[in-house]
Amino acid sequence: MDVVYWILIFLGTFCAMEFMAWFTHKYVMHGFLWSLHKDHHKKDHESWWERNDAFFLFYAIVSIGFFVSWQYYDFWAGLPIGLGIFAYGFTYFMVHDIFIHQRFKMFRNANNWYARGIRRAHKIHHKHLGKDKGECFGMLFPPLKYFKR
Repeated sequence: MDVVYWILIFLGTFCAMEFMAWFTHKYVMHGFLWSLHKDHHKKDHESWWERNDAFFLFYAIVSIGFFVSWQYYDFWAGLPIGLGIFAYGFTYFMVHDIFIHQRFKMFRNANNWYARGIRRAHKIHHKHLGKDKGECFGMLFPPLKYFKR
């Protein structure tokens, strides 16, 4: 039965991270930490690294915190929670940084309905270069209106 709980916690954490991505993007990145996120919308430097990339450090620290709580403080749910956060972060990196923004030249020829919907939703978000008016949504499950056949 412990395995079932472990899997449910992992999947619940992974799905909850989609909400956290939306919340963080709308209220933190397009809010009080816009100064870190704005170079993602309008690149004002020549570096491959963006100030926006610092946001992954926060979630990495949270994930590591759960691993530590599992390993050293006997919090058994720390492992599936930490892995759920890590898995979402890895998926987000693959979809957002590699697939959409092509920071590494991979998955360029993906052209199924999901790939087109994700690209369309992200393009709409990046249409606005400023802090306001950009539609914010989770990365893996944007609104269905973007998934036209």
